[in-house]
Amino acid sequence: QVQLVESGGGLVQAGGSLRLSCAASRSIRIYVMGWYRRAPGKERELVARITQSSDTNYAGSVKGRFTISRDNAKNTVYLQMSNLKPEDTAVYYCNADLYPDKYWGQGTQVTVSS
Repeated sequence: QVQLVESGGGLVQAGGSLRLSCAASRSIRIYVMGWYRRAPGKERELVARITQSSDTNYAGSVKGRFTISRDNAKNTVYLQMSNLKPEDTAVYYCNADLYPDKYWGQGTQVTVSS
């Protein structure tokens, strides 16, 4: 079992930046870590993920604006979000994935005003 706690969400104006953090209750070294989001009325979607060797991939809508990183020593994953847009408004969830197990945090709200 891994408990994940997200933080860093909030209200920001379009063009602004936020950094989300996801703190895990145990070592994340063996997990693929990801950030997902769910906007009102939409399905949850992958935003970014980072493998155990720190390879990354991003949704097309955030590529070039968001950066995912991990600090295994601190059991923490980050999502640096820049040039935020109103369409980035969503609840952002942290995920730890090691097949067949998936763990989720409770989510943190990000609201981008125009």
